[in-house]
Amino acid sequence: MGMTELLLIGAVVFVIAGSVKGLVGIGLPTAAISMLTMVIDPRTAIALGLGPIVVSNAWQVWSMGDIRGAFSRYWIFALALAVSVFLTVSLSAEVSDRVIFLALGLSIVSFALLNLRFVMPRIPDRFDGVAQLGFGTISGILGGLSGVWVAPVIMYMSSRQVPKDEFVRATGLLLFIGSLPFVTAYIQQGFLTPDLAVVSLGLVIPTLLGFSLGARLRTRMSNEKFRKVVLYVFLLLGLNLLRRGLF
Repeated sequence: MGMTELLLIGAVVFVIAGSVKGLVGIGLPTAAISMLTMVIDPRTAIALGLGPIVVSNAWQVWSMGDIRGAFSRYWIFALALAVSVFLTVSLSAEVSDRVIFLALGLSIVSFALLNLRFVMPRIPDRFDGVAQLGFGTISGILGGLSGVWVAPVIMYMSSRQVPKDEFVRATGLLLFIGSLPFVTAYIQQGFLTPDLAVVSLGLVIPTLLGFSLGARLRTRMSNEKFRKVVLYVFLLLGLNLLRRGLF
């Protein structure tokens, strides 16, 4: 497939994925990779998403404000995520794509179904540091393997019962921080070629367009409706990942 075709297909995909990101604050790489892998291989799909992922998360963090405050609250998570992403990404070339999709699909679907029926148990303040370390490490391992590390972030934020604006701010920060070592490792491994890098940067524009559309919808939702949107979006995305793992 040529670079022009990749750009056209990617533009459509990233408008949709950007809308998901703007609406619920998460889901850009999961949505984009799920759709892109219908027509291209997972490595290329992940590489195409790197530019939009970094830029959209940076914009999300900047637009929500209180960056210093969010980092001071979640720095343990951020550090564990960044280190484990970088250390794990070298293993991604040796792991079956089907195993990755299946593992991610099972974790996301299980999480969504559980939370649609039950409330996640709250993590007490005294265990927050340990929880950040654990969830951050798991998130980084998943991210290093597949380029998608959002599920443990959602689990942690839901267990801490943060309001929707804090949810969007914190997830944007953590996903942005995790993307930096991931991009570095992808370049080192040669997965992100110069041609793919150009296309990936070109996909930033449709991503930001979709992000703006989704953000407008988010301002009209209550916290409860927002929570349900997050869960239903990830149920659908998780089912698609399961499909990729099984077939």
